[in-house]
This record gives sequence, C-alpha cells and structure tokens, in this order.
Amino acid sequence: MNLRVKSVESSIADSHDEERSLKRSLGTFDLALMGIAVAVGAGIFSVGAQAAANFAGPSVIVSFVLAAVTCGLAIMCYAEFASTVPVAGSAYTFTYATMGELLAWIIGWDLILELFTAAAVLAKYWGVYLGEALLAFGLPFPSTFDLGGVEVSWPAFLIVAVFTALLVAGTKLTARVGAVFTIIKVAIVLFVIVVGFFFVKAANFTPFIPEAVPTDGGATDVWTQSLFSWMTGAAPAQYGVFGMLSAAALVFFAFIGFDVVATSAEEVREPQKRLPRGIFLGLGIVTLLYVLVSIVMTGMVSYTELAAEETPSLATAFRLVGQDWASAVISLGALAGLTTVIMIILLGLSRIVFALSRDGLLPRWLSKTTEHTKTPARIQIIAGTVVAFVAAFTDVGLLEEMINIGTLSAFVLVSIGVVVLRRTRPDLPRGFRVPWSPVLPILSAVLCVWLMFNLTTLTWVRFLVWLVIGVVIYLLYGRRRSRLGLELRVSEVELPTAQGAEPPAGS
Repeated sequence: MNLRVKSVESSIADSHDEERSLKRSLGTFDLALMGIAVAVGAGIFSVGAQAAANFAGPSVIVSFVLAAVTCGLAIMCYAEFASTVPVAGSAYTFTYATMGELLAWIIGWDLILELFTAAAVLAKYWGVYLGEALLAFGLPFPSTFDLGGVEVSWPAFLIVAVFTALLVAGTKLTARVGAVFTIIKVAIVLFVIVVGFFFVKAANFTPFIPEAVPTDGGATDVWTQSLFSWMTGAAPAQYGVFGMLSAAALVFFAFIGFDVVATSAEEVREPQKRLPRGIFLGLGIVTLLYVLVSIVMTGMVSYTELAAEETPSLATAFRLVGQDWASAVISLGALAGLTTVIMIILLGLSRIVFALSRDGLLPRWLSKTTEHTKTPARIQIIAGTVVAFVAAFTDVGLLEEMINIGTLSAFVLVSIGVVVLRRTRPDLPRGFRVPWSPVLPILSAVLCVWLMFNLTTLTWVRFLVWLVIGVVIYLLYGRRRSRLGLELRVSEVELPTAQGAEPPAGS
C-alpha cells in the first residue's frame, strides 16, 4: 500500500513559496508567552478546585505535577519535530512526513475539530465571564439578546471579530497584544496566590491523600460514562491513590493548547533553537502557576468544604474565608485569561487549514498569503466568520469534550511519529532530541491513549462520526487533488515513457 509519505525536504521547500509563505517574526519569549496565553485561561481558577473537591483532596497538587509530566512528554515530541521540520501545520505536517497522507489528513481533520470547537466554546464563555466581571463591579450587563426567538451572544461574536482582524494585520502585532493580556492575567494570578497564602493553614493539608470512599455506583447512562468504565464496568474512583490519578486525567486538560504553539513553527526566527526553548519555558511557568494555585486553594479551606459546594472554584475558597472581594478580581483574571486563549486558538486554526490547503488537500486558493503581512488572510477571515456565527447563535457547550479527544489523538500520532522518523531519517539535523527514545515517546503515546479512554462514550461516537466525514472528504477530494498525489501520478507516467524511449542517434 502506498502511504504517500511527504519528504521533510519537500515540506521545508514549500515554506519558501513566495505566494504561500509566512513571515518569520517570533522569538523565544513570544513563544513562551503564547504557551502561557493558551494554557492559563479561566480554568486555572476552577479546574483545580473541582478536582480537589471530587477526586483528590490536597493531593491534587501531585495530580497537577503528574499531568504536567504527561504533557511534557508529548511536548518534547512536538519540540523535536518542530525543530526538525519548522513549517506550519504542527501534528499534521509531522504525521505527513512519517506515516503518510491519509493519517496526516485524519490528524489535520481532528485538529480542525479541536481548534474550531475550542474557539467557539471559549468565545461563548468569554461573553458569560464579561457579564460576571461587570456584575461583580456592580454593573449589570446583558450579554445576550433575542433575535427571532434565538438567543444571540453578541460579545462572543465581537471578540472573535476583533482577533480575526488583528491576526489578518500580522502575527507579530497579535503577539504583542496577546503579551499585554497575558501579563495582566499572570499578574492577577500571582496577586491571588500571594493574598491566598496569608489564609493557608497546615491542618487543611491533612490527610494529604484522603482515604478512598465508595461512590454512588457510577454513571448509569451509557453515554455519560467514560469509555473505560463502560468497557470494564468499573466505578469512578473517588479519593485515595486512584482518585489522585483520576484528578490528573481531569487537570491534564488545563495544559492542552501547547500543541498550538507548534503550529507557528514557520513564523519563528531560528526555529531549531527558539522553538524548543520557548515551548519548555512556557510549560514550566504554567506548571508552576497551577501548582501554586492548587497549594493555596487546598490550604485555605478543607477539601470537604469545597466538596459541599455545587460549583467549587478558587473564588469559593476566598468566600469561605470571608474574602468576598476576591471574586471580582478572579472574574477579571478569568476574562483576561479567556481573551488570549481565543486569540491563540484562532491563530492555530488558520495555520492548520493553511497547511492542508498548501498541500492541495483543501482548495489551494485558500493558502495564498498577503504580500505585506504574509498572513493567510483568506483562511483567517473565513474561519473567523464561521467561528463567530457558531459561537453567537448556537449552544456549543455540548461539544466541549471534542476539544480534548482531538488534541489527544494528535499527541498520540506525534509521539509515535518521533520514533518512526528516528528510524527512517536518522540523518536529519534536530535542534532538540527527545531523551531515551523510543521509551519516552512510547510512554507519551500510552498515557495519552489512557486519557482518551477516560472521555465519555458519547464523545467517542461523535469523534468517530467526524472521522468518517473526514475520510469521505479525503477520498472524494483530497486524494485526487493533493500535490503529492499529482507528483506521484506524473512520475508514474514519465517513468515508463523514459524506459521505453528510443536510444539517441549515434549511441
């Protein structure tokens, strides 16, 4: 079977196409800020509290470390690929160079699902948090209005439109705006951490790993159970060591987004050096922030008090110690956090579609870049328009878990791809190498598959439907139109002709 593997040299050569190339303007610090911008969102104020209350207690601190290690393994694989093949497309491009066109299309299709869904969901939440932030300061704010019986979230439409315009204007300009918002939200997080430490009591850390307790029997609805629970009949773990591991699976999704940084590889100066440095610097800072927040939160109040709340969050911990003012500050932090996440997600979405289009798997006219800013303006405007309308007019919250399964499937293939490329092209220069290969890349793939099995059966069904649609599109359009396929067909025609040609006169 012909896998249609695209060579690394061909991928790099495509990045020099004047009509379809991106401007290299980003440095190490830009990449680190991009990683922080996409990973530190509203979740930093809530996901740890939910994990502590329902699964791990104070040991959620360890859960964050375990999640960071799992993410770090996958990110190491991304860093090796990005420093070897520094072009747009991230996991799609890496898979094309190792496992062939069909798997590359599937992972590109998955990434479109992940990033499109994430952009729409987070834009919708941005409108909600904007209303909550203004309400916390005594300013009632209608974040929706009725249009012919349809509830419209106009802030969701507005935020996507603004960042779409910024991204069309240039990646460097967008990075500067993102840096401002990122600094603001990190400052708010640090402020909350410092203030919270004054209310920490050592007694709240005991027991550090609460004793396991029987659950209510687990979910009875087949669609809301995790695939693992459905397949094995196992009840969900609560507290104890297994509860701590379950919490790690939950909080892992706080780190999802670092793969988006790799989509900007073609826009980085000296990518072999700067990409790995920027990615790891960002991951280190994000891990530190999450661990500090979890220490403060579980130290301020007992996990049992958080468990008694319907929707526990960091603001809940402050309220329980009599500091109601913190909710307003935390609302601002959540709003700033979501702002930068939306921006980076929109950037990543356009770069994935750009790479697919440049390779001919989607219409080639999409991938033309503007003459001055070297941005894929056509893709950015189309993607931004669709995201804005979906976020404003639909209930996208139903598809939240699709973000996770799309990301994890990409993590798995990239981890395996590192092993494949080491064997097939050991000669390639690598700015970063994953240590202890193939052990660590395989471990990364196994851990990510395990996390995928912790997602609901309904998510898996939706995912499989999306994959079937993608395969149909590939067979009807992409396989016939891809540039690599056209080159292979031309070579197949020319080779027999050359073999059967008459020898030159006088030979």
